Amino acid sequence: MNLKMNEFIENLQKVVARRNVITHPDKTEHFRTAYRSGVGEASCVVKPNSLIEFWNVLQLCVKYDKIIFIQAANTGLTQGSTPAGPYDRDVVIINTLKMNKIFLLNNNEKALCFPGCSLSNLEKKLEPHGRLPHSVLGSSCFGASVVGGVCNNSGGALVHRGPAYTELSLFARINEKNELELVNQLGFDLGNDPVKLLERLDKSFPKNLNINLKTEGKKNISYEQIVRDVNADTPARFNANPNCLKDASGCAGKVAVFAVCMDTFPAHARLKTFYIGTNDTVQLQRLRKSVLEKFNSLPVIGEYMSRPTVEVSQMYGKDLSLIIKFFGSNAINKLFFLKSKFDDHFARLFKKENISDYILQFFCDLLPCILPKRIQFFKKKFEHHLILKMENNGIEEARFFLEKFFNKENGDWFECNKNEAKSAEINRFVTAAAVIRKKNILDDSTGPILALDIALKRNEEDWFEILPKTINKDIYNFFYYGHFFCHVMHHDYILKEKISPEIIKKKMLKILDKKGAEYPAEHNVGRHYVAKKQLAEFYRELDPTNTFNPGIGGLPTGRDYT
Repeated sequence: MNLKMNEFIENLQKVVARRNVITHPDKTEHFRTAYRSGVGEASCVVKPNSLIEFWNVLQLCVKYDKIIFIQAANTGLTQGSTPAGPYDRDVVIINTLKMNKIFLLNNNEKALCFPGCSLSNLEKKLEPHGRLPHSVLGSSCFGASVVGGVCNNSGGALVHRGPAYTELSLFARINEKNELELVNQLGFDLGNDPVKLLERLDKSFPKNLNINLKTEGKKNISYEQIVRDVNADTPARFNANPNCLKDASGCAGKVAVFAVCMDTFPAHARLKTFYIGTNDTVQLQRLRKSVLEKFNSLPVIGEYMSRPTVEVSQMYGKDLSLIIKFFGSNAINKLFFLKSKFDDHFARLFKKENISDYILQFFCDLLPCILPKRIQFFKKKFEHHLILKMENNGIEEARFFLEKFFNKENGDWFECNKNEAKSAEINRFVTAAAVIRKKNILDDSTGPILALDIALKRNEEDWFEILPKTINKDIYNFFYYGHFFCHVMHHDYILKEKISPEIIKKKMLKILDKKGAEYPAEHNVGRHYVAKKQLAEFYRELDPTNTFNPGIGGLPTGRDYT
């Protein structure tokens, strides 16, 4: 470590507690490693306790000319909050999890969330007030942050909502003169002095302060109308949609977000889940169109899974499913951190990666299938599965429709009891982790995972992918799942040994381009996709010096995008 770096580290330790500046490579590895794949280098990891500490850390990073990566739980699937390199400056990772305050405003209709606040934190905070956050269950299972969802325009499973979006945010950016500036778009006056403003938010928040600025403008206000337009020749939602790019929304870490103010939503008075199975993709598409065009009530969720996806989730996500079911989603992030520590330690001892996966899967294999019997029966009988959750009057509407829509030949359905509904949803939302576990168990006998996040056109009839032989021959396993009514699909492929994911991805993206699909749909470009022109220009405008998260979306990693 050179003298300049020593000086920088010493100054950081004056701003935050010494224990919150991590420099040893073994201890920073967890923060430098992406959830699905990819590990980069960083000089240090800093964990500020407060917004004012966060601001002061940023000031030091600018003064000492550091590249800045900001992350919370680091649960992104496209390596969007971890370094990749190579870079022309030292990299500093700022982890925001310690800054997790939530203030409920406007009679609990809005929530002001600090950068470390998770979706599960917000869900728990809102529960006594009969309110819900923008997204539930899926991302919240893995500790994803509210701010992360906004930065990535994440969509989630809820059919009513569309991408996470707000025009009410507080963020810092580095301008063309390489000066750090605080931008207050929260909709209420907290003064012009950044230090006093942040100190005020850190200490407390004025009670009964209403936000006067409404979240309007480019917001996806009419998402329900958008998703119902099943004849439209464009996708319902996707990351690069210019209507959802503003300040913190869609920024992908190109600014430092201190807080966002989000709408909250009334909790459901009544809920009922229907489990649907069919072997006919055309029949399932007819169901989608009928529900979106004719139902008075939109579904709460409509989650598709192919049979191999149901199987991989119940086999390789069994332990995760049980933890979520009995201990809740709050336990997941801590357990993943412990798992990472365990794997790091034993990898150095035995020169083998992901040892915990072998141990956990050994015990999982001793357990019987944890899916309820009726879901197991459908898994054997049907190739395509749909979890349909309805609320209030939509329950009777769906029941009446399904009784007439299916006969025993073209598909079947049943109303879930509470255990079946919970098990079905959890089995869907552990899929990504289950695919990773399966790949880790297979180890070197296969190639890497290739994951695509696709927004199909709303009028797309051929929604179920059938790959040409030239691509199919190079794939070991494939798993299809997604938010069916939004036509947002997730395709995970385990490739055969020695097959290049980049070559396969190029071939697949050409097919998607011909179909008029957009990608990514909700996971952000990260290091896996090339940002389209308008999105790239948005990143450059937010961060003209290329200090925050350089290299995202295939942009240059050098200073000033050189």
